[in-house]
Amino acid sequence: MQLVDENDGDIQFLGLLSKKERRVLGVLIEKSLTTPEYYPLTLKALATGCNQKSNRDPISNYDEFEIEDILDGLRQRGMISAVQTAGGRTERYRHRLRDITPWTAAQLAVMGELLLRGRQQLGELRSRASRMSAIESLEDLRRELNQLMQMKYVQSSGDLSRRGIEVDHALYTEAEQSRPGTMLAYSSSDGPELPNSSSDESKEESAANSAPKFVSSPENRNQVVNASPPSEELLDLQSQISDLTETVQRLEERIDSLERQLGV
Repeated sequence: MQLVDENDGDIQFLGLLSKKERRVLGVLIEKSLTTPEYYPLTLKALATGCNQKSNRDPISNYDEFEIEDILDGLRQRGMISAVQTAGGRTERYRHRLRDITPWTAAQLAVMGELLLRGRQQLGELRSRASRMSAIESLEDLRRELNQLMQMKYVQSSGDLSRRGIEVDHALYTEAEQSRPGTMLAYSSSDGPELPNSSSDESKEESAANSAPKFVSSPENRNQVVNASPPSEELLDLQSQISDLTETVQRLEERIDSLERQLGV
C-alpha cells in the first residue's frame, strides 16, 4: 500500500500531554507494533482503539469528533501525521515518535503501555509491553527505563533495583501533577527525584510491608493492591488473557468490515 505523508507541524520535544492526547498516542504506538497490517489508522479505527475494553485504564468513551480535535492538536505539535493511501479517500493517522525522540523499539513499547495504563510495577510493565516489543528480562526493562528516566520521560517511586517499585510516564499536565496521588512532579528542566537516603528507603520498605498501598496514578487513584507484587506466572497469564481479548476484538472488526463490503 503506497502512502503519501502529509507532514505538517514542526518537530517539537515531546512535552506534557492531556489524558486524551496520551490515549490517542498510546493507541497509535500500540497498533503500529501489534497490528502493522492495519496501520496507519483511520479515524474510526482510532476511536475503536481508544475505547476498547482490554489493555486500557481507565476505560474511555471518546467520540470521533473529540478524537479529531486531539489529532489536530497533535499534528500542530509535530507528533502525528496524516497520510493518504494511493487512490484512497480515507485519511489515516500515524505517530512520529520515532522521528522526534531517540526511543528504541522497546522504549516505544514501554511508553505506549504507560500512556495506555499509567502507573505499573516492573513485572506488570514487562509482561504487557512485551506484546509490542520483546523485553526478555526485568534487567532489560530496567536498562530501558533508566534511559527513559534520564530523558525525563519516565518517573519512578524509587530505585529500580528495589522490590515493589512502580514507574509511570512523566507527561502529566501541570493540573494533574498538583492533585494528591501523582507520583512525582515532572519538570522539563529537572529529572525525577529518586530517594537517595538509606533511612528513607528503610521507612518506605517498612510501610510497604505493613499495609496495603494505593496505585496513585491520577488516572487510577484509590485502587488498593497487595503490597507484594504478583508472581511472574500470574502476570503472564493476565497478559495472555488481554492478548486473546484484543485478538477477538480485531476479528470482530474484520468480520464487521467484511459484512459491510458484502452488504450483509
